[in-house]
Amino acid sequence: MIVSNDRKKRILVVDDEPGILRFVSTSLGLAGFDVITTGSGQEALQFAETQKPHLILLDILMQPLTGFDVLERLRKFSQVPVVVFTAQRDIAEQAMKQGADGFIMKPFVPDELIKKIRAVLDY
Repeated sequence: MIVSNDRKKRILVVDDEPGILRFVSTSLGLAGFDVITTGSGQEALQFAETQKPHLILLDILMQPLTGFDVLERLRKFSQVPVVVFTAQRDIAEQAMKQGADGFIMKPFVPDELIKKIRAVLDY
């Protein structure tokens, strides 16, 4: 975890694939964001409460808690913007119906991801 300062937006990245976490974390860090990462849906919910991210970037196909589970539980206590990322359009559309604020399709390039995050944050 990178220590936050008040000027940077904090992004929580949730994905159970370590390579994707490293890639996204590095890309967002270079773009000036504070980044928190986890491969666990349960830990993501804890971080959402304790770390107060400005946005959550959430993979859907994880186990044992899926991104859908995380989104459902998250919405019971937080309205933090959530952008889901997945390789399947139907899953992204379902996540939007369940309260996600945006999605980005895998594979993506860092510039697309950063543009999407800034659009959702109006930043």
